[in-house]
Amino acid sequence: MTTLYNPLVNGFHPDPSVVRVSADDGDEWYLATSTFEYLPGIPIHRSRDFETWELIGHVATAPGQLAVEDVPTAGGAWAPTIRHRNGIFHLVITDAMGRGMLHFTAADAAGPWSDGDLILKQDGSGSIDGIDPDIAWDADGTVYITYSGLILGGENSGQHLGIQQVTVDLDRHVALEEPRSVWSGTGGQFPEAPHLYEVNGLWYLMIAEGGTERGHGISIARGDSPAGPFETAPQNPLVSARSTIRPVQNTGHGDLVVGPDGDWLCVLLGVRPRSMTRAFSALGRESFVTTVRWEDNGWPAIDPVHLNARPGTRVDVDFGSEQPLDGEWIAVRATPASIADLDSRPGNLVLHGTGRTLDDSHPVFLGRRQEHLTNAATVRVDVSAGVGGVAVRYDERFHVEVEAGDGTLTARAVVAGLVQEWTVPLTTTALDLHIDSRKPEAATGFPRTSDVFHLGATIDGERIELAQIDGRFLSSETCESFTGRVIGVYAVSGDVAVEHWTVEGNDE
Repeated sequence: MTTLYNPLVNGFHPDPSVVRVSADDGDEWYLATSTFEYLPGIPIHRSRDFETWELIGHVATAPGQLAVEDVPTAGGAWAPTIRHRNGIFHLVITDAMGRGMLHFTAADAAGPWSDGDLILKQDGSGSIDGIDPDIAWDADGTVYITYSGLILGGENSGQHLGIQQVTVDLDRHVALEEPRSVWSGTGGQFPEAPHLYEVNGLWYLMIAEGGTERGHGISIARGDSPAGPFETAPQNPLVSARSTIRPVQNTGHGDLVVGPDGDWLCVLLGVRPRSMTRAFSALGRESFVTTVRWEDNGWPAIDPVHLNARPGTRVDVDFGSEQPLDGEWIAVRATPASIADLDSRPGNLVLHGTGRTLDDSHPVFLGRRQEHLTNAATVRVDVSAGVGGVAVRYDERFHVEVEAGDGTLTARAVVAGLVQEWTVPLTTTALDLHIDSRKPEAATGFPRTSDVFHLGATIDGERIELAQIDGRFLSSETCESFTGRVIGVYAVSGDVAVEHWTVEGNDE
């Protein structure tokens, strides 16, 4: 019997899409998620049992596949759909405010993937306007691209046209018709994340609606053709945590698949909020899974999402040219390889500062997703030749950091233009920097935050506590970001050498 862990994949991994691939030696499942302005883009996780998931690669690993270098915050890689047909993996996605709607292919989901072809309008004038594309084939091979009709540019930017659909010539990547409106849900805001499935001779169109916040949910309709017309399910929404006390909220944006035991499953996004009113989700949107039952009337029923966290983890990283960076490292609007110098100082990762701080949209920053609600990060640095440190980043307007160099040790909180600093003299250049995320201490009443950051440093064996910062200021709800917390090392000026990285956490 399969154990369904929730989160399915910890940390900032929203908008999951999943595909099952059958082989002679057993079934495999492949999961793709959004990455927005971070690179490498669109991670692919693989599982052979739906319990253990391994990061095997990314779709976008080279410059040009995604044009995220200059996208605004929260632009970039939005909401993939991954499918497999005739031995080829297909992934469609919108590079929002970047290249547009794209189609990638690969013989192996681990990569390499194609450079991505724009899916063009019928007149060839540019990319189809919309987000969250789905790709499906009917029995005669006709390709259907179904998507959310949110216009992202031009004079109609921000206008939403509901769920749209076109048939497409995949050889030329050109729509064969003008977009048609199809079923757009039950009236909830922002109908998005459409997926088409053929089950027992009927076509089911599943979408998200209600917005990706507390009103989020999944609804479904069905018809005789992938083009509709569609009949609305009587029990919509199929799943939603709105107005409930469930520990996993914002559940929606789902994708259906047959699981290891032959039962249907739904992968979907959600958040794990904390505080008195459970108002703040520190890690942002994560990937979850729940069971699906098919009723006698032919409609699916999706069970509520139950929290079932995995055991805690510890990650220790030593750096050096003989130890390439693993795929968990990400950078902001740049590839990790363009930032990480593993050669100039043996046994160290060296970051070369450019004068840009974390307030900049292109910081010299290299990080990994925060995976646990309770978390401790320690980084050993040498700042004899530069200024930099360790930080937790949501975006350029929301970050906290411990910075060292030039005779100063500083803890800093940046919240939407408000800056607070705690500074002490620094007489050494080699030290450990710490950022811990801890539960609020027990007190009378209810905690009114998600967690508390403890910022400090260890110098000559003695830990110095510099500051405590309310964690709610780096939560999904406060930042209004589609991403999540990323813990990383950074350089502002000169050369900052990083010798060792340790992150340990759990979800107690």
